[in-house]
Amino acid sequence: MRLKDKCCFVTGAASGFGEGIARKFTDEGARVAVVDIDAENAKRVAETIGNGAIAVTCDVTKADQVEKAVVTVMDEFGRIDTLINNAGWSNKNAPLMETDEKTMRKIYDVNVMSIFHMTKAIVPRWRKANPGVMINVGSTAGIRPRPGLTWYNSSKGAANILTKSLAVELAPDKIRVCGLAPVMGATALLENFMGMPDTPENREKFIETIPMGRLSEARDVANAAAFLASDEAEFLTGVILEVDGGRTV
Repeated sequence: MRLKDKCCFVTGAASGFGEGIARKFTDEGARVAVVDIDAENAKRVAETIGNGAIAVTCDVTKADQVEKAVVTVMDEFGRIDTLINNAGWSNKNAPLMETDEKTMRKIYDVNVMSIFHMTKAIVPRWRKANPGVMINVGSTAGIRPRPGLTWYNSSKGAANILTKSLAVELAPDKIRVCGLAPVMGATALLENFMGMPDTPENREKFIETIPMGRLSEARDVANAAAFLASDEAEFLTGVILEVDGGRTV
């Protein structure tokens, strides 16, 4: 098991890609903190994956809640080897002028400021002992943007640059920082991304733009995250791994 005895902190882990990552990491031998604003589903995931997993309720846009969550997990596990910044949010696909300031702020609070809060909370602890790995879950939207999600696209572009800059600055501390850029998957945000009802016909229109002919699945993202978190990737940092079936080629 490639993550045996590692302790991992996964945000947005009550559903979607985050739940898939939590389950994969547990299968690979890790203890996982299932961190989410959705307390009920976080508890469900933690109880079903076993191996000493714990559920932690946290709004990743709030610095005090992030700090409290990190303290809770450190107290329970003794350390955090891997932090997965997976929590994300998108406005509904629409012309850029239709997005209001409140929506724009939420996009950046969830997709960008959460990385800031997590970095401020965990890097000082990693610098003192047991340097770890941070993996930021971005999107192909930050690499190959398309109309309708301009503000979301920009937030994921920011996450990509944050990943690379953090990697360079933290490398002397032996802290690795990598990113994942999944293509659209069948998650709770699917209709937001498409900007249309989730029908077989509308899915097919989007799938036609993916060379490998399907949407991403939680297992695709989880497998990539497990590799980046493992000792097999010990010399990789600043990488944005595209999990996209060729979408960004």
